[in-house]
Amino acid sequence: MSTTKGLEGIVAAASKVSSIIDGQLTYGGYTIDDLADHATFEEVVFLLWNDRLPKADELTELSEALVKEAKLPEEVIATLERAPKSANAMATIRTALSQLALYDEEAEDMSTEANMRKAIRLQAQIATVVTAFARLRKGEQPVAPKPGLSYAANFLYMLNGEEPSEVAEKTIDKALILHADHELNASTFTARVCVATLSDIYSGVTAAMGALKGPLHGGANEAVMKMLHEIGSVDKVEEYVRGKFERREKIMGFGHRVYKDGDPRAKHLKEMSRQLTAQIGEPEWYEMSEKIDHLVETEKGLKPNVDFYSASTYYALGLDEELFTPIFAVSRMSGWIAHILEQYADNRLIRPRAEYVGETNRSYVPVNER
Repeated sequence: MSTTKGLEGIVAAASKVSSIIDGQLTYGGYTIDDLADHATFEEVVFLLWNDRLPKADELTELSEALVKEAKLPEEVIATLERAPKSANAMATIRTALSQLALYDEEAEDMSTEANMRKAIRLQAQIATVVTAFARLRKGEQPVAPKPGLSYAANFLYMLNGEEPSEVAEKTIDKALILHADHELNASTFTARVCVATLSDIYSGVTAAMGALKGPLHGGANEAVMKMLHEIGSVDKVEEYVRGKFERREKIMGFGHRVYKDGDPRAKHLKEMSRQLTAQIGEPEWYEMSEKIDHLVETEKGLKPNVDFYSASTYYALGLDEELFTPIFAVSRMSGWIAHILEQYADNRLIRPRAEYVGETNRSYVPVNER
């Protein structure tokens, strides 16, 4: 029996949701560049779940449902409010996400129709969970979504209590599109393994949240912003980065297992970072990022991934760093659900084997003779 560490290169599922072929990311056959430049996040959600773009009436119906279903049970709000202020943001949000199942009468209904209704509720409510968490942690009350606003605009509205600028709305909308799905990444694979047991959709997305929490997956952009704060100014970048090289320490936000010639999503976030940091009068965050980018690529041959420039982009929007990974979850919920629905439609229990490398031919020895 041969093994492949980390399942690298192993094909574990057939999927129509997204693909990474020759360094090109597509959702349902549409390139990420095409969607990022022309689509809305609501259109992408529909595409991921239905394998086609929506017609006008279908888009309106989905958009309205994502506002209508966004309200949280009072018990979930209470859980967010009672959570220790020192608790990890993703741990708190993961707990609230799991709790939503307790107040959904269809939680255990495994019919296709019920799962689609739950999909809409989950996509709607994850934005409310994240924004309610952020406001409650600051001692502010949650804000209900506003009919007529886009999903991206409503996210910022529920977060800040005021309608966002057009630039801010478009930035979040594009960021949500870029993060929506990414083939069998760690959290998506976790979700599929979970629901392959025929566990419910809430269990699947909660398991995925646990995987996304890790710094080698969703937490990388938060680590990038921490690094930028540590550096402090453009003139200190080279000394900092070379020190990392000498100590053989990882620089977060670079390299990707499935992209050898660079992450196709990174260029969009790089341009967003450039524009937004200049707009707020703090271009140094972009300038530091660009200099780090140049040094790492020149010295190590590594290019930035989606997390690297998303850090300075979110920071320029005034978002707290502890919200960087939760925002990733708001977007990736759409992809998790798409894969969960696909797994249900043609299910087989996911049960790989392991190569045993431990001791053999051992015999039990009574405790007093050891």
